[in-house]
Amino acid sequence: MRNWHDLSYLGRGTIRQKAALEAIQQTHLMEVLSDYRPVLAGTIPLNIDVVGSDLDIICESHDLHQFEQVVRKAFGCLPGFEVTQLDIKSIPTCVISFFTADFWFELFAQPLAVEKQNAYRHMDIEARLLEIGGMDAYQHIRALKQSGIKTEPAFARYFHIPGSDPFEALLQLESLTEQELRERVHLLRKD
Repeated sequence: MRNWHDLSYLGRGTIRQKAALEAIQQTHLMEVLSDYRPVLAGTIPLNIDVVGSDLDIICESHDLHQFEQVVRKAFGCLPGFEVTQLDIKSIPTCVISFFTADFWFELFAQPLAVEKQNAYRHMDIEARLLEIGGMDAYQHIRALKQSGIKTEPAFARYFHIPGSDPFEALLQLESLTEQELRERVHLLRKD
């Protein structure tokens, strides 16, 4: 499985992925956030982004106020800078948005290791599913997203993953071995 902490894959990727890497490097974002173990998550790393997809950076912070201050000091003067503090499933969360280098950035911090955060976990299982589904999966999921469907529901629809909550349904697949996942997806796609 890919090491999502190493952004070098972006430099070998699509035009949009290369532009994302350049934007991240121009802003020195990963250096500013280095204490928070930042990881680029979402659709751009998976190459299923659509026009307007933002750069989602997930971070681990056990002091969300300090995280906000660090980000505000570095990026607070940028267009669209906005901070939202909320609880997601009882987990304190800080979301900070701003626009620079032709991208909207959304920084997402929780007091959890990034690998335990749902955005990371979703990206990991989605990468595994795309590997199994191949080019057809990329094309169909991107088309579903262009029609306005969010990422996790698009995966659930394409792979016929049952359940009323596609966000939770995807997480149920992450413990499967590669063989089990291939068998499950194959069976689901036959329906």
